Amino acid sequence: MPQRHHTPVRRRRATALALVALGSLLVVTTPRIATAAPADATPAKHHAVPRAGAAPTFLSPAKHAALIEEARSGAAGTAKRLGLGAEEKLLVKDVVKDADGTVHTRYDRTYAGLPVLGGDLVVHDKGNRTTVTKAHAARLTVPSLSPKLSASGAADKAEAVSRGREVKGPEAESEPRLVIWAGGSGRSVLAWESEVRGVQEDGTPSELQVVVDATTGKRLLAAEKVHTGTGTGQFVGEVPLGTTPSGSGYQLTDPDRAGHKTYDLNQRTSGTGTLFTDDNDVWGDGTPSDRQTAGVDVAYGAAATWDFYKEVFDRNGIRNDGVAAYSRAHYGNNYVNAFWQDSCFCMTYGDGEGDNHPLTALDVAAHEMSHGVTASTAGLIYSGESGGLNEATSDIFAAAVEFHENLPADPGDYFVGEKIDINGDGTPLRYMDKPSRDGASRDYWSSTLGNVDVHYSSGPANHFFYLLSEGSGARTVNGVDYDSPTSDGLPVTGVGIENAQAIWYRALTTYMTSTTDYAGARTATLSAAADLFGAYSPTYLAVTDAWAGINVGDRVALGVNLAPTGDQISGIGQAVDLRLDAFTTNNGATLSYEATGLPDGLTLSPEGRITGTPTTLGTSEVTVTVTDSTGASASQTFDWRIAYVYGSSTRVDIPDNGPAVESAVTITGREGNASATTTVYVNIVHTYRGDLTVDLVGPDGTVYSLLNRSGGSADNVDQTFTVDASAQPLEGTWKLRVRDRAAADVGYLARWQLTP
Repeated sequence: MPQRHHTPVRRRRATALALVALGSLLVVTTPRIATAAPADATPAKHHAVPRAGAAPTFLSPAKHAALIEEARSGAAGTAKRLGLGAEEKLLVKDVVKDADGTVHTRYDRTYAGLPVLGGDLVVHDKGNRTTVTKAHAARLTVPSLSPKLSASGAADKAEAVSRGREVKGPEAESEPRLVIWAGGSGRSVLAWESEVRGVQEDGTPSELQVVVDATTGKRLLAAEKVHTGTGTGQFVGEVPLGTTPSGSGYQLTDPDRAGHKTYDLNQRTSGTGTLFTDDNDVWGDGTPSDRQTAGVDVAYGAAATWDFYKEVFDRNGIRNDGVAAYSRAHYGNNYVNAFWQDSCFCMTYGDGEGDNHPLTALDVAAHEMSHGVTASTAGLIYSGESGGLNEATSDIFAAAVEFHENLPADPGDYFVGEKIDINGDGTPLRYMDKPSRDGASRDYWSSTLGNVDVHYSSGPANHFFYLLSEGSGARTVNGVDYDSPTSDGLPVTGVGIENAQAIWYRALTTYMTSTTDYAGARTATLSAAADLFGAYSPTYLAVTDAWAGINVGDRVALGVNLAPTGDQISGIGQAVDLRLDAFTTNNGATLSYEATGLPDGLTLSPEGRITGTPTTLGTSEVTVTVTDSTGASASQTFDWRIAYVYGSSTRVDIPDNGPAVESAVTITGREGNASATTTVYVNIVHTYRGDLTVDLVGPDGTVYSLLNRSGGSADNVDQTFTVDASAQPLEGTWKLRVRDRAAADVGYLARWQLTP
């Protein structure tokens, strides 16, 4: 496609001062209403203004530091208030304060002095009310703090993992450190964490974080900490730059943004490079042959990203501490990429094929530097579903920065790298309205999403953001045509990109943690939407619709909503406690409950809890009706069977690729044989159910296969099986036998239940 040029940029100090004054007028205490060009005529959107009280308060570096210190001094008391164990301590990571005075303090944790990976949490203090969001809900505990695997053995395993990813020259950066791993879905374990540095296949530096079990050596995490994007050259047109006089010339040092510096690496792959300088404050000529051209794009991208976060969210720099990152242009030779590194707090750009297509697009800069925002807030682990959300967050804010800047040369759109001709056909790298258009990204969530590369598992979250911003179906925005589908075929009405980005930013900085998955992101954005616009407001309901549009959660109907209650099986003489899950979208309305057909011995409370002890065998048809004070109601009917039920809730650990384990129940006082429709409920927590075989063993030793390594890479077994056990006597010992037949994933039997 034709190359786009920009004219030389002349920047005088008088002009710079004028822009400083203008910039100060744009700092507000609520997320900013649209400044980008309005969308073309399209179907209507929900229009709402966020609540001022839920907006973040601008914190000067001194005030931010004071809040951090205050939280540090009270960390021990906070840990006690939260009921953490005696071995646990809290380390303050960040503090955010809302305009209404609510304080959100983000903590990392230690256990017996060891860092806890995946143990982060956020404490929300509003007046006398405290709530907490945890990355790892279970209580932290490990059987031993003595590793069986040596540190050198852990380093060897980490380097082997790096070599397996085709990293050149992998070498452990330092001695592995002993940690507690709480990033999985199971229990916490003692582990070794290593950082292996080398060079990726395309020339990008590699900083691979590898975590292995300190007892078994099993790999728990392998996450790249250098976050990358790709492209072949971008220009932002004629733009203002922040520069600093130096002697008789000028430096590309931005005094208005904490002294952000832009360097020329001169095709090297290490070091800082040489600070860009100029004799007359006229930078670049719009062609790659002028080395300053890339410097202009790089410096402007950094400035635009800084301004977006400050003007829209009152965020004072990437880390919210008023400290500038720095940028490096002209990295390596023929390097078709760009990357962000937390380790240097810097952004680096290659020059593309033939060193003639600088990787300096505005959305590239905003994408990569937003990885720094994620790292300093939620810290989403760059692996599995959380890694996809990490990558999507950068895409989301890249689009938001484009709309915020609204440059004539690069107006806002919902594509990623749309001007980067990496495929030679002018197509974008990613499409937010229908991610699968790139040939690899997913449009919708599924249970296998966590196994996909994070650049493609980001697709559903990008899709969610587009749906929330613009809505589903065909529409035109800034002259670009989109046509976004939904997984359930139902429409979604957008709320506008300004409100969508406000919801995602608050969710990221206030409610998400390092291990947040897609279901957790839904919860986080709903909490954010409730804060900003009110629970069950039209904007809140649009969030539920957009998530349902990518197959995460259900839509919320207007009026009374009653969550489905499946058919129940309870044991005769065994206590029952079932809570009905209902709410109403009618603000201020109260709920009342009634039920017909409850089994003998059970009653329904005014709060919607069914309790009691069943006294009679048999099956009842139960109808539950929930009505709010406006007269809106919802009903559902389900069967409730009262039978002889036997089970065990004693945890049994399942060895990795080891011998079978068993859990037994003994039946006495029952004559005759079991039923031809004997049911077995099994609840196993495991990170790869395809490793498992599960059998029921009758009293006479007959084996009934329930699960034979089916289900692939999905997590867990939460399933009821039916077998013909009519040849078995009821009395005797029944066993559930479980075996893990492949290496690398572990779990445990949580409970099982037999209804013979």
